[in-house]
Amino acid sequence: MQVSLATEPGTAEKPNEDFAAATATVAVVLDGVTQRAGLETGCIHDAHWYVSQLGTRLLGHVTEPQGALTEALAVSIKEVAALHSATCDLDNPGTPAAAVAMLREQATMIDYLVLADCVLLADGPGGLHLISDDRIEHIAQDAKHATEHEATGSPEHSRLMRQLVTQRLRQRNQPGGYWVADADPDAASHALTGSWPKDDVHRAAILTDGASRLTDLFALADWPELLDQLTANGPASILHAVRKAEDADPDGRRWPRSKRSDDATVVYCQLATLNKSAAE
Repeated sequence: MQVSLATEPGTAEKPNEDFAAATATVAVVLDGVTQRAGLETGCIHDAHWYVSQLGTRLLGHVTEPQGALTEALAVSIKEVAALHSATCDLDNPGTPAAAVAMLREQATMIDYLVLADCVLLADGPGGLHLISDDRIEHIAQDAKHATEHEATGSPEHSRLMRQLVTQRLRQRNQPGGYWVADADPDAASHALTGSWPKDDVHRAAILTDGASRLTDLFALADWPELLDQLTANGPASILHAVRKAEDADPDGRRWPRSKRSDDATVVYCQLATLNKSAAE
């Protein structure tokens, strides 16, 4: 498959906590969980460190075609945990974590995995498939609604966001809660996974929630339109559209959100069948 990608930090003051990498057959995207000021994590490392360590290992393991994607993720989580178990309290619910999404092209199938709030799209003769893990959105809904009445980034908004995060952390990687990659390899078994026949998928995309907000928050394009824009203009065009919308609503009055501007990443994959069809 042919892969193109674009990524941008949400602000110039912080390093990008997204991670994206690809080979000719694999695409891996991670979205680091932001560590809110004033909340303890038990760890001396930040989300940027975590996604860099996990993403690098995950790319290596997932290229082994005989292994399941969940196994690759579990092994990678275990390896990263071993790097800092001696210096950090990995039982702390706020320990560094990340959403994960992967796509792998095999001889006859396309495999996928989504854990937490990344979005994966696949399109072709088999129809449009949207894979989105929204379990976190069902946690602490009242607290989330409270944040939506305050200007994004205001002191009161920041206070309410800390309350929301605190409530959600109690149900992170717990039965009945939501799941994310952190220090517990068992989280991998709770990912959304599956496969499609290779001939049914001509194009696919993976987006972190900072990029998917163009559709699932701002509603400025539906999913087919977003894919068409990717096909015509590439991943950077999606990020440009997102930043334009954010700049038009800096206080989050039209589109209430946790951050004015988030790290945003798009990976776009064109499968060989698409290129063959175009050539014909």
